[in-house]
Amino acid sequence: MDFRSSEQAVGPRSEDVLPETATAAVKVVIVGGFGVGKTTLVGSVSEIKPLTTEETMTQAGVGVDDLQGVERKTSTTVAMDFGRISINEELVLYLFGTPGQQRFWFLWRGLFEGALGAVVLVDTRRLEVSFDVIGRLEERRVPFVVAINTFPEAPMYPIEEIRTALDLPLSVPIVDCDARLRGSSRDVLMTLMRYLQSLAVTADAVT
Repeated sequence: MDFRSSEQAVGPRSEDVLPETATAAVKVVIVGGFGVGKTTLVGSVSEIKPLTTEETMTQAGVGVDDLQGVERKTSTTVAMDFGRISINEELVLYLFGTPGQQRFWFLWRGLFEGALGAVVLVDTRRLEVSFDVIGRLEERRVPFVVAINTFPEAPMYPIEEIRTALDLPLSVPIVDCDARLRGSSRDVLMTLMRYLQSLAVTADAVT
């Protein structure tokens, strides 16, 4: 009997093992309204197979979840998405994607515990779904960047118009992205890391 195949399956895959050189890990939360691409972003950029809690949408959400603009969506995150990306040999980001529907927002408290920053994904067809999300981040004093996700036929606006519509201060970075593309999603995370670093430098200067 040939046991080679079973032996090869024992233990974690090489891509799942945390690099020995890693010295710092940062928790980042990916937030946004229903159907803005949070699961897609985590899946595109994660270097490990992402953990998802996608479930088929049922009648339970009828009249509760706002499907305007995402009528073709057939599944939804009911707890969280989880992924990991190594920014360099020393820095690792743990990514937690949150559910978009308000009926699941009670999970936010646990997901945000220990998070250093957040990415807010927005859809220009439905900017209004981002208002409550941003408000909750501001209440919790969680630093965040805004990423404008690409959707077919979505209107394009100058970034400053987006800033005004979302009532964001000039200090909050706003970037374009395509959550389907690893490079684009990684650029968003790098923008957040630079922003967090700038906030830390400013805080040190004040003290």
